[in-house]
Amino acid sequence: MRDLVFIAFLLALFGAGLRRPFLFVLSYVYIDIVSPQRLTYLLLNSIPISLIAVGLAVVSWALVDDKRDTRVAPRQILILLLLLYCYITTRGADFPVEAAEKWDWVWKALAFAAFLPLTLRTRLRIEALLFFMIASAASIIIVGGVKTLFSGGGYGELNLMVSNNSGLYEGSTISTVAVAIIPLILWFARHGTLVKPDWRVKIFCGALIFACMLIPVGTSTRTGLLCIGLVAVLLLRDTKRKVLYLCILGAIGLAAVPLLPSSFTDRMSTIKTYKADESASTRLAVWKWTWEHAKTHPFGGGFEMYRQNQLRYDTEKVEGIEGNVSIDHKLTIDKARAFHSAYFEMLGEQGWPGLILWLTINIIGLVRMEVIRQRYRKAAEDEAWVAPLAGALQIAHLVYLLGAAFIGIAFQPFVYTLIGAQIGLDTYLARLRREDAWRPMRKAQPCVLEPAT
Repeated sequence: MRDLVFIAFLLALFGAGLRRPFLFVLSYVYIDIVSPQRLTYLLLNSIPISLIAVGLAVVSWALVDDKRDTRVAPRQILILLLLLYCYITTRGADFPVEAAEKWDWVWKALAFAAFLPLTLRTRLRIEALLFFMIASAASIIIVGGVKTLFSGGGYGELNLMVSNNSGLYEGSTISTVAVAIIPLILWFARHGTLVKPDWRVKIFCGALIFACMLIPVGTSTRTGLLCIGLVAVLLLRDTKRKVLYLCILGAIGLAAVPLLPSSFTDRMSTIKTYKADESASTRLAVWKWTWEHAKTHPFGGGFEMYRQNQLRYDTEKVEGIEGNVSIDHKLTIDKARAFHSAYFEMLGEQGWPGLILWLTINIIGLVRMEVIRQRYRKAAEDEAWVAPLAGALQIAHLVYLLGAAFIGIAFQPFVYTLIGAQIGLDTYLARLRREDAWRPMRKAQPCVLEPAT
C-alpha cells in the first residue's frame, strides 16, 4: 500500500511537470533527499526514478526554458573542476571497486549542483526549491520528532523509516540538516509567498522547528547539540531585542534540561571526557593518520581510501571520587575506520588540491551571502525579503560546515543543492540589478530654431 502512495505522488509530480517543466527539477530534489525507492518494498526499487527525473529536468530546460541572459557563476565552474578532479582520483584510486561505488552518486550531486542555478531565474523558483528541500527533509524530521517524543530515542536506536544508516537517514547527518534548515523555516514564516504566512503557517513552522530541535535529542548526537548552539548564537545577529532573546533562550534551556531523556544527557556528558570515549578517540586517531598520510600522498588516494588505515590509540577512564581517583589506560588497535570529518575526508581522498577546491567553494558561498545581506539590508519593501534569505542561507551553510567537522559529509547532496540555491539567488539578483541599471538610449530630437523676430 505504501508503494502505491509513493508511486501516485511521483506520477502526479511528473504529470504536473508536463505543464510546468521546473517541477522536474523539484522532483529530482525530492527523490534525492527522501530516496523513496529505499522506502518501498518492490515497485520503485527496479525503476531508475532518479535518472528519469534528472533526465527530464535537463531536457525540459534545454528545450523549453528561457535562457536569455543565462549567467554562469564562478562557483559553478569550481564545482565542475572539483567534479573533474574527483574523476581523475577515482581512476587512480587505492580501492578502485569501492571508489567507483562512491563516484556513482558523487558525480550526480556535483553535476546537479552546477546545473541547478541555470534554472533559478525567478524568486518563485528559488522559493519553490527551498520549499521542496524543507518539505522533503521534514518528511524524515517529523517522523523522528514524533518517535523521540514517545520513545526518547537513543544513539543508533531512532529508526527514521528505514534501517539503512546512510544519506539523511544517518543520525548525525539528519541532526545537522535539521538544525541547518531552522533559519530557512523562519524565513518562510515571515517572507514566504509560495504559501501565505498566516497564523496556520506560522504554527506549522513553529512545530516543525520544534521537531528539528528534537532530532539531535532523539539521535543523541553531540554534533546536533553543537549545531543548535551555533544557530542560537547566529540568530542573535539579526534579533532586535537581544536581551529578551537571550532571556527566552535561557528559560527554554532551563525548562528543557529536566525533560531530556537520560540517553541524551549521558551521551552529551562524554564531550568533557572525550579521552574515555572510544568514538572520540578513534576520530582523533583517524585524523592524525590522515594528516600524516597526506604528507606523502598530497594528491589523495581516491574515494574510500580510509580502508587502509591502521590505528593505535589510548583511552583513559577515570573512576572514583576526588582524593581517591584511579585512571585506567587501555590500548586500542583498530583499522579501516572512516574519517568522521568532511575536512579530513577531502584531504585523504582528494588531497590538497581537492580540499582547497572544496574550501574555496564553501568560503565563496559564505562571503557572497554576506555581500548580499549587507547590500539589501536597507532595501525597499519589495526587496525586503532578500537580506533575510541571504542570512538564512549563510547560517544554514555555517551549520553544515560545523557539522562537517565531525561527519564525513563532504559530498552530501542536500548541501550541494543548498549551494545551488545560493548561486541561483546571487545570479538572479545580479540580473535584476543589471536590468535596473540599463536605460535605452533616447532617440535624439531634431533641433528646431525659432524664427527671428
